[in-house]
Amino acid sequence: MITCANITKTYINGDVETPVLKGISFKVESGEFVAIMGPSGSGKSTLMHILGALDTVTSGTYILDGRDVSKLSDDELADVRREKIGFVFQSFNLLSRATVLRNVMLPLIYAEVPKLKRVEQAHRALNAAGLDSDRWHHLSNQLSGGQMQRVAIARALVNNPSIIFADEPTGNLDSKTGEIVLGTFQELNRKHHHTIILITHEPYVAEHADRIIHIVDGLILEDKKNIHKRIVHTHNAIS
Repeated sequence: MITCANITKTYINGDVETPVLKGISFKVESGEFVAIMGPSGSGKSTLMHILGALDTVTSGTYILDGRDVSKLSDDELADVRREKIGFVFQSFNLLSRATVLRNVMLPLIYAEVPKLKRVEQAHRALNAAGLDSDRWHHLSNQLSGGQMQRVAIARALVNNPSIIFADEPTGNLDSKTGEIVLGTFQELNRKHHHTIILITHEPYVAEHADRIIHIVDGLILEDKKNIHKRIVHTHNAIS
């Protein structure tokens, strides 16, 4: 699904060049659950922005679903984000005065999907994300942090993307709620076969994935299967 070949990224500010990624190469197959782990400043967030079509490479090649993303225009990148990618962020990024259902339907509203189909797809996504239906008509600011993150996960799922990027998705959650959210990602991967890339600086969070790519100073330090994967056995609703 993903092929990165010798990706570099250098930011230029006047005469100052700051290399962030220094030749990143790896592949991700459909249905994998991969954690990209590294400390602050390692380049992991820059890599996620490139993989998520939010930024472009300085050099190298990025192939997503057979398409060379590294050569696309801004409009074509926007199409890739809309059609192929779902994002889950640490800060949830929900509309506080909109209901859960409307927050989840927003990508479909922008895509001008008919209303009945929007509702159907939103219901399916919320069920997959594990949020109880009695919360669907609440405003998002009436929810707990864990519930808001499940809404964000449902919104990422609603377009049935090829791949889901989760950027520090447990960063604003307590440890117990974070564990349940990570279990939701495991279930989405295991039962619904979603390809998931998890970005984190925490080894404990990365250990919930099947494979860990460790980045330091813009280079891959290690890329290994996670033989000590932490399995979350609960899929309970978060209160």
